[in-house]
Amino acid sequence: MIETSSLSPKKDYFAPMHTAEHILNQTMVRVFGCARSKTNHIEKNKSKCDYFLPTAPSKEQMHEVEQLVNEVISSRVSVRAEVLTRAEAEKRIDLSSLPPEAGDQVRLVYVGAYDVCPCIGKHVENTAEIGRFKIISYDYADGRLRIRFKLEN
Repeated sequence: MIETSSLSPKKDYFAPMHTAEHILNQTMVRVFGCARSKTNHIEKNKSKCDYFLPTAPSKEQMHEVEQLVNEVISSRVSVRAEVLTRAEAEKRIDLSSLPPEAGDQVRLVYVGAYDVCPCIGKHVENTAEIGRFKIISYDYADGRLRIRFKLEN
């Protein structure tokens, strides 16, 4: 499990689920061109993320999202964290959603070359530790897509 003592997690997320959420977020960005989930609920048994889209996704698109997340997981990529100054991190990624009170030290979490984002949560060391990603359900209303998911062994 990846932890950084200088930036300890604010919430003790279940590492495999939290890492799967990072992969889901990047997949949603790539498939739909939307922003990462800003509202989510990450738990050990099941989780949910909200995304804002102009139209409802098709059943085929949601199946594609599930497949793409599982492809990344099965690729057995390493997950690593790096702590940088905010100025250095801004040279690498967009930090506009990071609040100023986050401080001058930023912890970036990399899921191989697939995803990088600021995060203070716990993560697996390799995606092989996650298991199979399964979308349980999803619904779309008023521009918000809510995806509920779980991990299977």
